[in-house]
Amino acid sequence: MKKNVETVLSELRHDPRFISCVTAWHHFPSTPGEYAEIPSQLHPSLKKSLEKKGILSLYTHQKEAYDRVSNGENVCVVTPTASGKTMCYNLPVLDDILKDPNTRALYIFPTKALAQDQQAEIEDICRNGEFSVKSFTFDGDTPTQKRRLAKQVGQIIITNPDMCHQAILPHHTTWARLFKSLKYVVIDEMHNYRGVFGSHVANVLRRLMRICEFYGSSPQFILASATIANPRELAEILTGKAVAVIDQSGAPVSDKDFIFCNPPVVDPDKSTRQSSIDVAYRIASRFIKNDIQTLVFARSRMSCELLVQYLRDSYYDEFERNKIQGYRGGYLPNERRAIEKGIREGSIIGVAATNALELGIDIGRLDVVVMSGYPGTIASTWQQAGRAGRRQGKSAAFLVAGASPLDQFMVMNPEYFFAQTPEYALINPDNPYILSQHVKCAAYELPFNDTPESLLGFGGVHIEYILDHLVEEKILYKSGSRWNWSSTSFPAASISLRSASNDNFVIIDTTKGAEVIGEVDWASAPMLIHEGAIYMHQGRQYHVNKLDYPSRKAYVKEVNVDYYTDANLAVAVRVISTDRVREDLLLLPKLGDLSVTGVSTIYKKIKLYTNENVGSGEISIPDMNMHTQGMWFSIPESICKGIDLRLMGGLLSGLANVILNIAPLFLMSDKNDLGVAVEVRSTYDGTPTIYLYDSYPGGVGLAEKAFEVLPYILKACFELVSACPCSDGCPGCVGPKEEIGSGVKSLCLKVLSGILEGVEM
Repeated sequence: MKKNVETVLSELRHDPRFISCVTAWHHFPSTPGEYAEIPSQLHPSLKKSLEKKGILSLYTHQKEAYDRVSNGENVCVVTPTASGKTMCYNLPVLDDILKDPNTRALYIFPTKALAQDQQAEIEDICRNGEFSVKSFTFDGDTPTQKRRLAKQVGQIIITNPDMCHQAILPHHTTWARLFKSLKYVVIDEMHNYRGVFGSHVANVLRRLMRICEFYGSSPQFILASATIANPRELAEILTGKAVAVIDQSGAPVSDKDFIFCNPPVVDPDKSTRQSSIDVAYRIASRFIKNDIQTLVFARSRMSCELLVQYLRDSYYDEFERNKIQGYRGGYLPNERRAIEKGIREGSIIGVAATNALELGIDIGRLDVVVMSGYPGTIASTWQQAGRAGRRQGKSAAFLVAGASPLDQFMVMNPEYFFAQTPEYALINPDNPYILSQHVKCAAYELPFNDTPESLLGFGGVHIEYILDHLVEEKILYKSGSRWNWSSTSFPAASISLRSASNDNFVIIDTTKGAEVIGEVDWASAPMLIHEGAIYMHQGRQYHVNKLDYPSRKAYVKEVNVDYYTDANLAVAVRVISTDRVREDLLLLPKLGDLSVTGVSTIYKKIKLYTNENVGSGEISIPDMNMHTQGMWFSIPESICKGIDLRLMGGLLSGLANVILNIAPLFLMSDKNDLGVAVEVRSTYDGTPTIYLYDSYPGGVGLAEKAFEVLPYILKACFELVSACPCSDGCPGCVGPKEEIGSGVKSLCLKVLSGILEGVEM
């Protein structure tokens, strides 16, 4: 007999082995919704549509959004997952279109899947209300005939930032009907627009507003976001407009348990813990075997594929194995759509996914979410946990900590998570690398004039120096007071919004011919598809036989081995300039520009299930160099006096490791958005130095924010290391003693204590 969620949770509560690993078990009781009357002025057809779906009233935040939009305000709705944010923009937009068919709206979603979901939602509203609105998705999969119709008659165009950037704005003359009557720009999943991606998107919106001004329109913005610390700031930087924030949700909340779990120590001497992947799959399988729909979030593509393999390995029947699927970037679109449909319809019971399923793709509401590793931010953790929770009955979310210091800090300090405001989402649209790329695109779209309004109209940034540089490069020419396009190139095609390069690598399976099975972005290629790597896809293993760098192709062949691979990156840093120094701190931390050169050097073969290192190999690929923003500090002589120089390298590596892992607590970033490097004798001033830098050319403000909150980062590092139960270093604090040296943990504590002495927080 199959068990329900409540029964399995009860069994876990009474399982001594499991409960010994639990550091927090929070119960969130269900809460009723807060409702408001449907606006009397709402178009009758929309009222009819709502009634047909059984909606006789709105949540209070939906009503507030409708009222504010109707009053002409730009609004940003910041409420939890599945709180009905979609209604906050669909209701006022559809109402306006029904009252004035000339009204146009542009919906922007971060992914194609979300855009397709939204069109289905709009069609459902129209069908229930027995009215018609001409809505079109516009992405890379849209057929030519539908593209033509969208331009001619589309009232709502649903797209993504990449298509705005490459297909709509550069060809605005073919979209004249849209831009002349554009009244609304809807931006959903706003919290996703942070870091590099968000900095690019802010510039795309600058270009959009410039084109709108040319056609005589001035659209309102309606934004929706998960909870972050600075929604108004982010919304206003993205749009360049004043924005009203709606953050009091009226939606009901279902009954949910949220459990924090720290895997048991398996090697007391090394303080090594059981893999979070192993524990996560064991928890998930208890629910999946009872046909309880469960989603397991992984921190990487590799972890996702390992989870699929482990979950499937627990079944012998092929039919049952197919109820478990993976979901991540790199899968082909048709494959992803089929998986989404299977989850919605219930034919897929278990899913292992990266954060590709964190966003609001319609997969229905599941019963259980298991997070294998801390997702990296408080906001993302709540977003992933929010995938569990049906309107009726019990749901559960599990956070299984990994071995990293950040995971260990969070699971050992659960009160920090449950009491803490989510992080700041940081963007830097004025990053010179990013800004200059979009000024080039904007000049292609419309000439710039030699007037203050034109030169400062691009986000209020003076851009004349960029335009003059483009003239020198013969990309523009200046005629009188105008900068005009002169190049034969199409600039948007060579600019990726999501990475430093537009060149993805294609994965070609040569097992039975030559079939494309996925792709990997340029930055990840050295780590994931170097020659000798094991590339994983839907639980299958492929050996990378050849990596053709010039043609961006990786040739793989299916294998069945008992290991996966993990690549290492070596880094060299050079200080270019120093912009700021904090003289209020003993460390005298500095902020400035760095030159960073990285190269993948070796890869390790890691045994499945046990995570033993069973071999290694060399990687031969081109070096990657970038100019970025970073902060750095030297250990004062007064603190490191008497420390054996032979231990200094290990000390710096241990401190850098814990800083790199803890810094994301204070920045809404992934650990991979930052890089660290150490020098026992710095090339800058000859002192023992630690560097923390943005992993993107030019920087997006992460190192700058870390520079500003450095005392808080170091305090959290001290708390983590001092609370860690290991005797002499482990992966959960400064790193294993085998890598950093014996005695380094105590030295790290001594240095951190000395640094923090007398610092006012």
